[in-house]
Amino acid sequence: MSTTNRVQLTGNLGNNPEIKIFDNGNKVARFSIATKEEYKTRTGEKAEDTQWHYVTAWGKMVEQIEADLKKGSFVSVEGRLTTRNYIAKDGQKRYITEIVANEVILKQKEN
Repeated sequence: MSTTNRVQLTGNLGNNPEIKIFDNGNKVARFSIATKEEYKTRTGEKAEDTQWHYVTAWGKMVEQIEADLKKGSFVSVEGRLTTRNYIAKDGQKRYITEIVANEVILKQKEN
């Protein structure tokens, strides 16, 4: 049985993208985007929930990201979810789920 790992999100960048260049010349861009869901509580009050999503992009997309994206940019990201782990400064093993982007598009805000 084959499964598909595909995610598509639209949101705002929380900070300027972080660009890293490796010794072999390859580049990676890392940034986070916020998505917001508005809803009504049981008492009828308006509320919102903001979720932060980590994004990693490789290859030619990095040049576009460097040129076009900055904190607050409204973007659409399509890619696949991955989970990786690392050892934090306090010695604890941490996990992070992120989107490895296939496509990043700068969008115009909808009114």
